[in-house]
Amino acid sequence: MIAVEKPKHHIFLCSSSRMSGEPKGVCHRKDARDLVLYLQSELDDRGMTDCLVSNTGCLKLCDHGPVMIIYPEGYWYGNICEDGIDRILDALQEGKPEETLLI
Repeated sequence: MIAVEKPKHHIFLCSSSRMSGEPKGVCHRKDARDLVLYLQSELDDRGMTDCLVSNTGCLKLCDHGPVMIIYPEGYWYGNICEDGIDRILDALQEGKPEETLLI
């Protein structure tokens, strides 16, 4: 059996993809795809290699989009932008949530 190391944090960012793979919705229109790339780049730059990033289909919180979730903490964030990602990762490194973006 191969030992698999689980990530310390699993970060999900809504990209509004539908089952067909077609991007639609609020998060897609707010450039969530680029935010996923930015998030991964920031994690790499910070040496946060213990984080796994996944883009998701619609999370049904369009009024708050783009939406990002961090597990195992269970933090749900809304209206994500590059500055928000920076603040969220700063807080995550300090072991706390970024209170202003929580939904």
